[in-house]
Amino acid sequence: MLRAAREDDLPAMRHWRNHPRVRATSFTTHEITPDEHARWWAATRADTSRRVLIYHHEGAAAGVVTYTGIAGGAAHWGYYLDLDGLERQGLLLPAWIGLERAAIQHAFGPLGLTTLRGEVLAGNEPVLRLHRRFGFAEVGSYRREIDGVPRDVVTIELRKEHA
Repeated sequence: MLRAAREDDLPAMRHWRNHPRVRATSFTTHEITPDEHARWWAATRADTSRRVLIYHHEGAAAGVVTYTGIAGGAAHWGYYLDLDGLERQGLLLPAWIGLERAAIQHAFGPLGLTTLRGEVLAGNEPVLRLHRRFGFAEVGSYRREIDGVPRDVVTIELRKEHA
């Protein structure tokens, strides 16, 4: 289940986002401060081309889904999960699959998208495999500097008719 993120979700969202393994697979790898997170949230709430949703797994908040650049039937998306909590419960893999399924359904349902795009660090093979499982095609790649190091990024895309 997905629902709109609220103010009271911010501490958990920042905690999950600052997990070392989440940061390691993100384009922003430093630990996000409360002030930085508050600025991001204010900008996000003011931007009609963005949505931030909380994913619930087995009745509990367990992750975040973001849609950005929503326009013309297309958007980019990203996500992260409560790695510690889900691993402790032995639910990480089912939550990953559930979040991906819910995010795709939301994109092509309530958001009315026809194309969902994303970017994944080339070395993040588990996430690339998961996206392939759900029908995403790898449509390109580019190099991006992250923390002063050039990294390969894979661009992915899923069209509604292939979902």
